[in-house]
Amino acid sequence: MSSLTVTPSEAQKHVEETPELHIWEEDYVDWRKRPAVKGRHGGMLAASFVLAVEVLENLAFLANASNLVLYLSKFMHYSPSGSANIVTNFMGTAFLLALLGGFLADAFFTTYSIFLLSAAIESLGLLILTLQAHVPYLKPPTCVSNQLGSPCHKVGGGKAVMLFAGLYLVALGVGGIKGSLPPHGAEQFDETTFEGRNKRSAFFNYFIFCLSCGALIAVTLVVWMEDNKGWQWGFGISTLTIVASIPIFLLGSPTYRIKTPAGSPITTIFKVLASAAFNNRKAKSSNNVVISISTSSVSSDSVRDVDEQTPITPIPTQNLEFLNRAAMNNPDHPELKCTLKQVEEAKVVLKIFPIFASTVMLNCCLAQLSTFSVQQAATMNTKLGSLKVPPASLPVFPVVFIMILAPTYNHAIVPIARKLTKSEMGITHLQRIGTGLVLSIVAMAVAALVETKRKNVALKTHMLDSSEPLPISFLWVALQYLFLGSADLFSLAGMMEFFFTEAPMSMRSLATALSWASLAMGYYFSSVLVSVINGVTKACRLTPWLYGRSLNHYHLERFYWLMCILSGLNFLQYLFWANRYTYRSKSAGEQPPFKEQQHKSDLVV
Repeated sequence: MSSLTVTPSEAQKHVEETPELHIWEEDYVDWRKRPAVKGRHGGMLAASFVLAVEVLENLAFLANASNLVLYLSKFMHYSPSGSANIVTNFMGTAFLLALLGGFLADAFFTTYSIFLLSAAIESLGLLILTLQAHVPYLKPPTCVSNQLGSPCHKVGGGKAVMLFAGLYLVALGVGGIKGSLPPHGAEQFDETTFEGRNKRSAFFNYFIFCLSCGALIAVTLVVWMEDNKGWQWGFGISTLTIVASIPIFLLGSPTYRIKTPAGSPITTIFKVLASAAFNNRKAKSSNNVVISISTSSVSSDSVRDVDEQTPITPIPTQNLEFLNRAAMNNPDHPELKCTLKQVEEAKVVLKIFPIFASTVMLNCCLAQLSTFSVQQAATMNTKLGSLKVPPASLPVFPVVFIMILAPTYNHAIVPIARKLTKSEMGITHLQRIGTGLVLSIVAMAVAALVETKRKNVALKTHMLDSSEPLPISFLWVALQYLFLGSADLFSLAGMMEFFFTEAPMSMRSLATALSWASLAMGYYFSSVLVSVINGVTKACRLTPWLYGRSLNHYHLERFYWLMCILSGLNFLQYLFWANRYTYRSKSAGEQPPFKEQQHKSDLVV
């Protein structure tokens, strides 16, 4: 039993001490492991501490990640391709480790403790990187390529160990924070009321807003410090920022309500799958099988709205019917016996996986913002009047756009949608994700058209082999940034809220972390796709589309059109799954979890 489990005697004592307050669900406690009480714990005040921490956390992460490839190539002497691979692996690993953070928060610890532990780990990693950047003998000697006495040697030995130890401690810390902070904030709201659900939805929108605020400071002020004052300043600012987030988070401790861990949800899911497989195979030997559903262990959550004196037999849902046999009483293998609650939770998890898979292609498109789009802008005129804008600062455009769109969506678009649809949500989670997918298709088409225009300018001005900026404004590239930034807002906020609300309560942190895992897989898939395209075009005795020293000789427009087509096909298969998806409940907490809901996703084609 978890150390955070509240005994009946403790709950009764707390009720007697606070008779004017009502206890939340028994699954929640305060930071002192006492039952959380309504009116004292949770709410927007508690969530505001989480939002403030997210600004600092994302600032610390992106301040280095957005410019890390330059540090690795210029100061650690890795090749451009080697630096890019290290950054891709670092980013992907950090986002994938969000799954670990979410799992540990659900199963053994809490979102509260996982954040504190992860922030400490990230602080340690950043401290190591700061020390290495500041002390000259912890880095390889300065490389001057045109001097024979100063050859270029990339970092190695103990110095390389120090570099990668720092990087992957940061990745581990970032993963833990990404997997625990969003669900910790979302848990502060009472999902059994309209007001609670409304505020929770607003929380996810403002979480993306705060994430963008941190990113804006990171890609402007901190990146400027790294380029002009030294990388020890960049790493140092990130270290101080993440350290400062810990006391700010702790300030909110008296207001938090914390979900108690419920054991490994993954074990339960595999148990249901194993039991269903065994019982289905056993049932084939008989044409008339009587199924005895195990209901003795169904939790009180499933019947809490029904009078205690009324006998009730939960009815299994009809989707994924083969899993219903997992609830059969099996005297031969009693260890495989599953409750109906466990079966229904396993169904929910299996149903959200096709939606998750559909978002990977979207994040593959988003990955282009930090690769080819930056290289496109670098060949163009980057002046705004007398100001010369570094190509690496292009993310400012989608970040600022998201900061404008997030509150507009929450305070204007959603209220109008509620009036038009006469529904509580106005725009459903799946409609938000679908909107993001459509915007990514448009963005890739725009990117292809802009690249065609850019190459035509280079051809007409006879500058295909020139290193000088082309006479075309880099603001043309900003168009694809705006579309992809909008796609990111709709999809990421939609995914986080969808996975959180639809997942079983025992695995909400892990499910929310799927949003970050999708981002990681998008980065990895982008790298694989580029390699496959070059390999196939080369095998067909054609010039590789994405190979060479000059972007002007690439067939980048073909790559973007291919991405557009793949995104379109991905959207079609998303429609297939989304239109067949049945929400767990019309609005979380309104219906018993096992009652079959007839409404679909309401995704309008």
